[in-house]
Amino acid sequence: MEQMLMGAIAAGWLVAGLFFFRFWRQTKDRFFLWFALSFWLEAADRVALSLMTPAAEGSPTIYGLRVVSYGLILLAIWQKNRPRPPGR
Repeated sequence: MEQMLMGAIAAGWLVAGLFFFRFWRQTKDRFFLWFALSFWLEAADRVALSLMTPAAEGSPTIYGLRVVSYGLILLAIWQKNRPRPPGR
């Protein structure tokens, strides 16, 4: 049951990533690309976690994937909110 739920969560992350990727293709705004990559990393994180026996959420690999994923979200927000030079 736990693996089935992990698969459903991974599929949800994957779909959310595809949603943001579609917006990136339409607008070419890197904000959406960073979010898509972040959600895909979260999907990979859940797949990796479901393949571990027993599930070790404190594993450096799992923790590292999450740190990179959340870092991409912070990067996207920072890039979107930084001041732009006049005339652009």
